Parts: sequence; C-alpha cells; structure tokens
Amino acid sequence: MPRALEQAQERSTQKLDWRRKISDHVAFGLLVYTGLHIFLTMTQLKGESGSVLPYFALVVLVAAIIPGCRWFEMRWDGLSDAEASDPALAPAFRREVIMLWIAAIGLPVALTFGFKAAASLF
Repeated sequence: MPRALEQAQERSTQKLDWRRKISDHVAFGLLVYTGLHIFLTMTQLKGESGSVLPYFALVVLVAAIIPGCRWFEMRWDGLSDAEASDPALAPAFRREVIMLWIAAIGLPVALTFGFKAAASLF
C-alpha cells in the first residue's frame, strides 16, 4: 500500500508542468479576448455610422495582445523539466494567470469604451 501511494504521488508530480499550463491559459485567454473583442466591436459597428475606429480596435488585437501573451508564455518556457514541475512556483503562476485573465477580459471592454469615447469626440 505505501508503494502504491508513492507511485501515485510520483505520477501527480510528473503531470505538473507549468509550461504546459501557462500555454493552455494563454490559448484560452486569446480565444476569450478575441471573442469579446469581436462581439463588442461588432456591437459598435452596428451602432456607429461608418467609423473606422472599431476596425482600428481589431488591429490592436494583432499588434498588442498576441505579443503580450507570448511574453507571459516565454517567461515559463525557459524552465527546465525539474523547475517546470516544482510546486513552489504555484504562487507566481497563479499571480501571472490572474494578470493574464484580467487583461483578456478587461482589455476588450476598455478598448471598446475608449474607442467609443474617442468616436464621440469626433
């Protein structure tokens, strides 16, 4: 029985890979960001009369978000196999995932309202 517990613990430790986990969060975060961004931008396109600003907001997605998300991923890609399964990195990982999700959800909303405010000025 103790040997079975040791083997189970070894398997659970081997499954922990911060590199893979951050990559999954980045991929899903980009999907959420893109979906929100398109949904919010398309709402503005229907409401505005021919403004180019919503299209500019979509360009911001390519120009800023993808490299920003890649930065999050690159910080974890450099880990060795031993470091990638180190449970001591959990607080740093959690902090970066929270920042990533705040950006993925908050930026489309902020960009949409920012471009809407800019459009109302012109």
